[in-house]
Amino acid sequence: MIKNENSEKSDKEAKVLAKHIRMSVFKARRVIDQIRGRSYEETLMILELMPYRASYPILKLVYSAAANASNNMGLNEADLFISKAEVNGGAIMKKLRPRARGRSYLIKKTTCHIKIVLKEKNIYGWKKNRKIWDKK
Repeated sequence: MIKNENSEKSDKEAKVLAKHIRMSVFKARRVIDQIRGRSYEETLMILELMPYRASYPILKLVYSAAANASNNMGLNEADLFISKAEVNGGAIMKKLRPRARGRSYLIKKTTCHIKIVLKEKNIYGWKKNRKIWDKK
């Protein structure tokens, strides 16, 4: 899903939404919190080196958002940064596992929805969206 606004005040942004990813919300948020507010190139380096299983689908989403931004909106990939990244809970798949004496045990398989928004950084204040200020 891509949103392109043509007004002069708003920045161009590319949105990507992945639904029903089969992983826990908390495990995905652990990875998303590390990349929120960072540049596109820095995000790729972080995600490729992270040892978590949740980093691979998030890496695919970031690649997809950057490809949408460059092909559909004409933005440069070097000027992009993660302006918004959020993970929300999805549907929970439930199944019953048979146990002794005719009982059953409920197994819950959680899913999540991951949303990533890439914006083009401007010269004057793209670091205002970051939580940690770079000191140079």
